[in-house]
Parts: sequence; structure tokens; C-alpha cells
Amino acid sequence: MSRQLGTRPYDRGLTDLGGGSWAWLQPDGSWGWSNAGLITDGESNLLVDTLFDLELTGEMLTAMRASIPSARRIERLVNTHANGDHCNGNELVANAEIIASAACAEEMAHENPAAMAAMKRQASELGDLGEFFLHCFGAFNFEGITQTPPTRTFEGDFELTVGSKTVQLYQVGPAHTRGDTLVHVPDDRIVYTGDILFIEGHPIMWAGPVGNWIDACERILALSPAQVVPGHGPITDARGVRAVRDYLGYIRDEARARYEAGMSASEAARDIHFADYESWGDAERIAVNVATLYREFSGDQRAPNVPELFGLMTELWKERRRR
Repeated sequence: MSRQLGTRPYDRGLTDLGGGSWAWLQPDGSWGWSNAGLITDGESNLLVDTLFDLELTGEMLTAMRASIPSARRIERLVNTHANGDHCNGNELVANAEIIASAACAEEMAHENPAAMAAMKRQASELGDLGEFFLHCFGAFNFEGITQTPPTRTFEGDFELTVGSKTVQLYQVGPAHTRGDTLVHVPDDRIVYTGDILFIEGHPIMWAGPVGNWIDACERILALSPAQVVPGHGPITDARGVRAVRDYLGYIRDEARARYEAGMSASEAARDIHFADYESWGDAERIAVNVATLYREFSGDQRAPNVPELFGLMTELWKERRRR
């Protein structure tokens, strides 16, 4: 499988998608380097996601306001899910209506930028785990972030307008997280996927079930978009959607075989061969994906043990670096 699933140059900053829709891209798309979007029609606008810290979000908003007159005041914001790299900058548009699925809003209440800031300050004392934490999150400033939750929530599907343009929100979680939402702009044939899509990088399945995530990919394909803006990675099309869908099916089947053979989740994570996905980044995320699949296979309803999983990801990351 080719690594090149992008359809446009993967350049940092604002990309004009045509028809009044835009993407904000942050190469290399790894941990925390998320994408966002802006949908406009006339003087109306809708922002899709903010970024991991205030500096990055401020830079994005400044660039949008300089290039797009209608972006001088953001009217509405949709958070596609609750991970901090898609909502930590919400306070910079706190006067906007902030929209998210009800599950996203509930999950967002448990996000804790202050804990991330404390972890970053202590990372040098934490050995390999601290080194991995800084590898993932050292570029971001978590100090002084005021969590700013949604002011309007929905369940299932929700339709709104931006000027005369229809925008459709589809709750497809739980999958990556509990409240994942797709943002579809039919007139422009664009879908903003949040972290339902990681392009050219391994997805990370915190919630599951995997069938929901595969169904979400199928739903994107059924919309026949011309352009797809992923949560991480370059702008893509149906090829990128199919690649993520096929990855999920492959990892599910490989994990199932090892579960039935009696392997532990950590043993399975080390044993699964990435085959066509060897070139994708952040391979250590297999630890989370297998653990989530094992809980699904066994019917275990408990939340993931995040510290334990970061410990295993640290080990896998160090092992791959030594090869």
C-alpha cells in the first residue's frame, strides 16, 4: 500500500478547498498535530475544531482573519470530539456558539490541560515514560488553558446552515472517542472527519467498538466527497478513507486470532505484523488498539487504563527506535 494518500501538498497553514471551505493543516500529523477547518458563506462562518494550545489556535485564527474577511468574528464552532488537540483552544472563540455531541461534551469535562502541564514539568524525572511524553507532547504549551465546553449539544444527526449553505453533523461515535462527529458540507462535497481519519499514521482507538469506526468510514464513502479533511494528516479522498477502514479490519482480525490463541494484549501488540501499514507513523498506538479490541472481545466495560497503556506504548516506541 502506498504511503501517499494525500491529494494536495501537505503544507502547514491555511488551504483553500474552494466554495468557501478551508482547512488548517499541521504537518506532520503526529501526536497533537491536528487539523481544523472553516466553512463560510457570505458573512457567515463555522469553525471546525480548535487546536492543542492557545498559541497554535491564536496563530490559526489570525491567519484565517487575514485571509477570509468573514472570519473576523467566529460565529459558531463544532468540536468533532473531546481530545484536547481539537478543543483546548475553545476559549479564544468563547463568544461563539460551541456545538458538539452530548457524548463529546460529557467526555470533554474530564479533559485536564492542567494535568498535561504538570506532566510536562515533571517529565525529566520520569525516565523513559517522560521521554516518550515529551516526544508526543513536548512542543505544546498546556499552561493557562481555560476549558471552554460546548454551549449546544445534540445526539444522532444535526443539521445547520452557514449562510445559505447546509452543514450536516453526524455523530458516529463511540469509535475513536465516545462522541465522534463528522462534519459534511454537501454543496462543497467536503467532509471534515475529526479523528475518525488519521492519514498516513496509525489511528488510536480509545473507545471502540471497532465496528462503529468501520461503519463511520463507510458512511464517509457513501457521501461521495471530493475532498476529505482528516483529524491528522494530509487532505485525502476515498482512497484514504478506505485505507483507514481496511487497517481497522486488519488489526481487528489479527487481534482476534491472538485473543483466541490465548495471547495477552501486550503479547499480541508486539506480535502483530503491520504488513501494508509499516510506513505509517506512530506504530506504538497498536498497544491501545489491541487493548481496546481485547476489552471488546471479552465484554469488559471498564475504561482503558491510560497510564498502563502509555507505559506499553513507551516500551514499543523505544524498541522500534533501537531497530
